[in-house]
Amino acid sequence: MKILTIAEQKNNVLSNISFESIAAAKSLGGDICSALLGSDTSGMSTAMAAKGTKVFAFTHPDLKYFQDEAHAKIIKGLIDREKPDVVIGSATFYGKALIARLAAMCGGGMASDCTGLSLESDMVTALRPSYGGNVFFTVQSNDAAPFFLTLRPKVVAEAGDESGGEVVEETIDESLLSCKAKVTDHVSESGGKVSLTEADIVVAGGRGIRAAENFKLIEEMAESVGAAVGASRAIVDAGWVQYSHQIGQTGKTVNPKLYIAIGVSGAIQHLVGMRSSKIIVAINRDKDAPVFNIATYGIVGDLFEIAPALTKKFKEALG
Repeated sequence: MKILTIAEQKNNVLSNISFESIAAAKSLGGDICSALLGSDTSGMSTAMAAKGTKVFAFTHPDLKYFQDEAHAKIIKGLIDREKPDVVIGSATFYGKALIARLAAMCGGGMASDCTGLSLESDMVTALRPSYGGNVFFTVQSNDAAPFFLTLRPKVVAEAGDESGGEVVEETIDESLLSCKAKVTDHVSESGGKVSLTEADIVVAGGRGIRAAENFKLIEEMAESVGAAVGASRAIVDAGWVQYSHQIGQTGKTVNPKLYIAIGVSGAIQHLVGMRSSKIIVAINRDKDAPVFNIATYGIVGDLFEIAPALTKKFKEALG
């Protein structure tokens, strides 16, 4: 079996999911290779090759920003040449756009947002959640075309260093870079020091913080433990915080080692995006709040007293 993983990078810095995808591919066995596209792939390709994969590096100034049409056409050519049985991408904004387009172009089956991969009777089986994470089911593909998968970040440990990797510098047909849309710049929203989908710790705020100016309680705690900042849809819709922080059915899905929910009631739309967190700590004055049903630890009380006290303790403990 031949497996192709698609690396994800921003500003010529690899996302952790790139290494997690390699680890997932290794768990299936077979021949593993990876595609990497960017304006400067030298350092990134070396880092990926150190994981034991064969890296096909496509370098061009026009690949500085992600453009799913151009990326898909380039990778489609690689797929036609290398003929992988399985293609693994990331279940992120970039990966979902790219892999879905590739699956359509190649006529292959697809399973999105996978939380586990295994090999059963020589067939790749993908495990994925449904109905808000209340049900998990398996997906297989009998198509002759590649089986396309998007892997949820943080569900697989990163691949360790391994010998046998190599970098192949690819040439690019300039015509493939011609697209209907052109990305001219990338502007990052302020306030996000740590990537939400890749963070080991997430501190999230909900309607219980009462006002926009109180979101600083969430940001201060997050900064004290090096966490990413999250939010419920209610306070995003209220304009208290940017959409990039939204977690849930219409936001991002996170899977950190520790999730601290402050003033989050626990509507099912929010729980969908964070219930797979390893440890969940909930702070809410309502002892009957739904979030306590999935919390590992619950603190019932006034968040305006508890959150600052915890932040102070974190700062003292972590220096």
